[in-house]
Formats: sequence, C-alpha cells, structure tokens
Amino acid sequence: MDRPAMDMRLELIPLPSADIARSKAFYAERVGFNLDHDVEPGNGMRIVQLTPPGSACSIVIGTGMLGSSASPVKGLHLVVDDLALVRSTLLDRGVEVSDISDMGGGVRYAYFSDPDGNSWALQEITR
Repeated sequence: MDRPAMDMRLELIPLPSADIARSKAFYAERVGFNLDHDVEPGNGMRIVQLTPPGSACSIVIGTGMLGSSASPVKGLHLVVDDLALVRSTLLDRGVEVSDISDMGGGVRYAYFSDPDGNSWALQEITR
C-alpha cells in the first residue's frame, strides 16, 4: 500500500521580543519584511507576523507566545541573489550589517542582528 507523501513545510518562526513596537518597526521599516498581521485576539495576547520578500516562511513576534526569558534565536538565514545590493540597502535603512565574507566555492555571507539579539545571516550562493 502506498503511503501519502509526508510534506513538512517550515512556515513560521517565533522570535523573542522585549518591545513589540520596536521589533515591528525594525523588521517592517528597516529590513523590509511585509507586515502580514498585527492582531490582539484577547487575553493580553498580541501577534505580529512578518514575511521576508519572496519567502514562504514568516516570523512572529508578540506577547503571550514565548516566555519572557526566551533566548534569542541565532543563525537564521535569508538567501539573497545579490548580497552587495541587499547589504547596501539595509545599511541605507540604518541596519548594522557586517562586511561581506567570501567563504569560497561561490558562497558569501553578511550578518546582522535585531534589537533583541536574534541573529541573521544573509547568504548568497553563485555557481
């Protein structure tokens, strides 16, 4: 008997945030993520979902989801076609981005963090 395909899609990553308004502004205005939702369903909960342009995976920040002592998420990757252009755009928007590191084999990286210490790698792969 054939078994159905077992699809597993990563579509949402919760990130800790000490200041929801600050995080929302950082991701939407400075990094350029699309604001999908900003809702308050009740019981003191707030859900802010943002998606990087061109991505099927979103992030969510808010209150009532993660404990107040949640550690920052490290090493999230955003894969880009033109690392120099993305880095320059983020720098122009006031995001502190590292210099570009060439890892060899057509792989280059640059790094940044949000105000809560969640860290991101911008990855470009050329072949």
